[in-house]
Amino acid sequence: MQEIMTERLKIITFTVEMMEALLKGHDELRKLIPYCIAPEWPLEEYKQLFLYKINRFHNFPHENEWEGIIIHKSDNCIIGDMGFKGGPNEKGIIDIGYSIVPRYRGKGYATEMGKAMVEWGLSQPGVNKAIATCNSDNFASIRVLEKIGFHITKKSADKLYWTYEKNGRR
Repeated sequence: MQEIMTERLKIITFTVEMMEALLKGHDELRKLIPYCIAPEWPLEEYKQLFLYKINRFHNFPHENEWEGIIIHKSDNCIIGDMGFKGGPNEKGIIDIGYSIVPRYRGKGYATEMGKAMVEWGLSQPGVNKAIATCNSDNFASIRVLEKIGFHITKKSADKLYWTYEKNGRR
């Protein structure tokens, strides 16, 4: 992923080197990057995936380009993360996931990031569809996915499954 800019955000690749440093603490990551780090970042659910992701990206380095961190431009601060879960599958489908730290929520950053990332993802060779999943009671994510342009394609007792296709096809 090249550096992607929106009006208020910058999204850059979250490299293996950065993940390894972050596992040692914010101070170690600060040695590698010119950004402040929101104290709550990364959220625990995301941090639990680091060892898996580090191993995966060492074995499949091309997948790392689909993993990013979200920087608030005016604060010059990391406020969240996003990724396409390893990049496109054999059918050209990318699966987006993201998080924004609590104090930056409710300001439209997830929607701004999501629109830019889906546009970027769908412009990559061989990619023709983006999907997402969220809990049925995660009203903030539901609003974000709707604003980006995703549509619900399936519901289960506790999950909603979403799709966004090139050219508005569903």
